[in-house]
Amino acid sequence: MTTLDAVWPLFGLTLRTPRLELRPVLDQDLPAAVAAARSGIHEPGRNPFSTAWAEAPEHELGPRMAQWHWRCRAECTPESWTLLLGIWHAGEFIGCQDVGAKDFAALKTVTTGSWLTQSMQGRGFGKEMRAAVALYAFDWLGAEVAESEAAGWNEASLGVSRSLGYEPNGITRKAWGTQVETVQHVRLTPDSFKRPDWTLRVEGHEAAAKYLNIS
Repeated sequence: MTTLDAVWPLFGLTLRTPRLELRPVLDQDLPAAVAAARSGIHEPGRNPFSTAWAEAPEHELGPRMAQWHWRCRAECTPESWTLLLGIWHAGEFIGCQDVGAKDFAALKTVTTGSWLTQSMQGRGFGKEMRAAVALYAFDWLGAEVAESEAAGWNEASLGVSRSLGYEPNGITRKAWGTQVETVQHVRLTPDSFKRPDWTLRVEGHEAAAKYLNIS
């Protein structure tokens, strides 16, 4: 019998940290992802994302999230890819961590983004899940740079970046929905990375790397 991860190799990828499991969101996981987002991610009117997707009306949030996950799958090629990894803690869906790249074969650079339910913030999960994808990018994919960004006021995100060794990488002004934000870019390399004191456990890497044409 053909399995789902044989059809779509990225579905077999799983990253495990001491407290978290990170793996691609399957269609059957979408209701849990939507419920987590609806439970609250940020304070009203304090949007930390480049698009205010978490503030969408309840009847629109589910379809928009589903479309985003489907679009990322459909557009995933070795030249341009995004891995949307759901975050599970003690069997509960608590957020998403993405890692992606364009022209990775030449640039060896990944970008990351994430969200976490408010009820799980302030417990070190944000740092743990970002550390997981940084470890995976550097040690398994052979990345040389990991980049991220956050609104200048988003001290929680920037604090995670600093704690892992990210360095400032310029400031820009961007239109985030109807707002104009000052955006702080940050950059991490294997040399500046403040590695956690735990070991990342990875399953399904070989098939995922083969699909992404990463040797």
